[in-house]
Amino acid sequence: MSSDAALPDPTRLMDIWPGQPFPLGASFDGTGTNFSLYSEVAERVELCLFDEEGQELRLDLPEQTALCWHGYVPNIRPGQRYGFRVHGPYDPARGLRCNPAKLLLDPYARAIEGAVRWNPAIFPYRLGDPGQDLARDDQDSAPFVPRSVVVNPWFVWDDDRHLRVPWHETVIYEVHVRGFTIRHPEVPAELRGTYAGLASPEAIAHLRRLGVTAVELLPVHQFVHDSALVERGLRNYWGYNSVGYFAPHNEYSASGERGEQVQEFKRMVRTLHAAGIEVILDVVYNHTAEGNHLGPMLSFRGIDNAAYYRLSGDSRFYLDYTGTGNSLNMRSPHVLQLIMDSLRYWVLEMHVDGFRFDLAATLARELHDVDRLSAFFDLVQQDPVLSQVKLIAEPWDVGEGGYQVGNFPVLWSEWNGKYRDTVRDLWRGQPAALADFGYRFTGSSDLYQADGRRPYASINFVTCHDGFTLMDLVSYNEKHNQANGEENRDGENYNRSWNCGVEGPTDDPAVVALRDRQRRNFIATLLLSQGVPMILGGDEIGRTQRGNNNAYCQDNEISWFDWEHVDEHFLDFVRRLVRLRREHPVFRRRRWFMGRSIRGGEPRDIAWFRPDGAEMSDHDWTNGFARSLGIFLNGDEIAAPDPTGRRPRDDSFLLLVNAHDQRLRFTLPRGPYGRRWARVLDTGEALPRFYRAGGHVPVSDRTLVLLRRVE
Repeated sequence: MSSDAALPDPTRLMDIWPGQPFPLGASFDGTGTNFSLYSEVAERVELCLFDEEGQELRLDLPEQTALCWHGYVPNIRPGQRYGFRVHGPYDPARGLRCNPAKLLLDPYARAIEGAVRWNPAIFPYRLGDPGQDLARDDQDSAPFVPRSVVVNPWFVWDDDRHLRVPWHETVIYEVHVRGFTIRHPEVPAELRGTYAGLASPEAIAHLRRLGVTAVELLPVHQFVHDSALVERGLRNYWGYNSVGYFAPHNEYSASGERGEQVQEFKRMVRTLHAAGIEVILDVVYNHTAEGNHLGPMLSFRGIDNAAYYRLSGDSRFYLDYTGTGNSLNMRSPHVLQLIMDSLRYWVLEMHVDGFRFDLAATLARELHDVDRLSAFFDLVQQDPVLSQVKLIAEPWDVGEGGYQVGNFPVLWSEWNGKYRDTVRDLWRGQPAALADFGYRFTGSSDLYQADGRRPYASINFVTCHDGFTLMDLVSYNEKHNQANGEENRDGENYNRSWNCGVEGPTDDPAVVALRDRQRRNFIATLLLSQGVPMILGGDEIGRTQRGNNNAYCQDNEISWFDWEHVDEHFLDFVRRLVRLRREHPVFRRRRWFMGRSIRGGEPRDIAWFRPDGAEMSDHDWTNGFARSLGIFLNGDEIAAPDPTGRRPRDDSFLLLVNAHDQRLRFTLPRGPYGRRWARVLDTGEALPRFYRAGGHVPVSDRTLVLLRRVE
């Protein structure tokens, strides 16, 4: 059980003992609960306990140790709702914003009940006054804000363990917990859109048949729906607006929000692990839901504003590297402790397998510049828990110098935005894309090799949650974000997309066929490239957002998976490609290509050819109009040994890429590369055939063909 049905009435007179400063947060030990809150500026801290009717009892935390206010309350059990009120100075000009009229969430709360109700009382200042935030408001915010919840820390994990799938064998599936199953007809109605729905047999069956090894979940830390969205009848669907870094978002729980969401999340992880699927969390440690100096007071701002947030030279205002109004203060040891404690909690207590860090360049800003050797990365490097899980950076933020692709430390992999841009440009026929494609297809050695990283440092993707889906990438030239209520001003304007001749839906069979071929080109390129492929959830079934490239606020059919209209033909194609990658190590090498024979003799581990069968010269790579090439991948020349130390051998392949708008005849290379070839993949869907060295292979316009050497 995650909560106790017979909770004591906290409104009666209760004892509070000194307790302990650590661990921070609310810790149930079987007989009572210890509470501890960090604040350097507080003059007094009240623990607020709520009964079933919402009546509040306030108890002063009796002790302060190492800047932590703490106390122990006997008989407080799982399911108990609580919050804090922090007494101290309110002087925004000096960065001080304490206001005991505002009930505050525990930054270490393991569960949160309820949601923010947008009311003037949740703001710490008097709305509409001259100077806005300078005059303190004393309305009680408790009726309008969520409650922290004491949780049961015990859970039966059975024999669950971290799967530790090697990076080079990993295939990531980026997916939204709610959107994945909310319309799935075979998932029980009461489980749709929840952690339990994601762990349902129907959802697991889809993931297993697809062949992915990890789900990367869009944010599941407790988050807030922005007031501007609520006023427009929308919601923060993506969830990049965190307020609780230890709490699974309560709206994704089918079983309750008084701690039951914690148990349900753990069951989801245990079920996914049993199916051989890792769980990676998209985490947002760069900012919080409290916004800029005019934002609400929900937690951090009222506890110790200057410690938690980066303040400008005028301490009234916030530095904003995220575009959301604030940035967490990575120079503060207490913020670093919060983040590290949160990460370790999700690994050790919730059994997740890794993290994708949103706007990770912000985490490296110790002063103003991005410093990849900042304190946060030093802490991760030496941590015996976090250094052993999957770490993925979104290597940019919105501040000056924030684009840092290729510049993260050795333990880190990165979302490779250059891969996305290059592959999109190649297949839509842009000039000068071929030279960069050589690097991107082989793992981006120009970005990652010099500092000791391997090809799997590159998280390759063509589409992700932010932008067009794969179907929309080939169906729209322009964004169509009118449903967001921002007059189509939001979202990226330069998408590197191509509508194949018609904007949006069409019945033209030629356009439909071209779009289908382009989708096959993109997914085949992704899954045959060196590095770690990431598939956007729903692309495999033909999901469309109707041209919306910024569906962050669309918690509706625009974003949800449409299981009634699955593109079964394309789904089967994606499954075959994932299986091909899994079965052939030549497509997922652990080490870089050398461009020469590794063990002596011929041929080399990789070779590049023009369509006429001649090897590529330097001039061919710099030919701005070249859009076609052949790539030989030698299965006999794989440098890295397998886990048992043996020399791996695989089939050899020849990849023919024709991104030109005309049909081409490729001449197969002569010599040591192979005498006879079989066609195993053709995005133009041609029937299988065999070819001999020196022979010609017809490749349709905008088509990729994969040949396997048979002798």
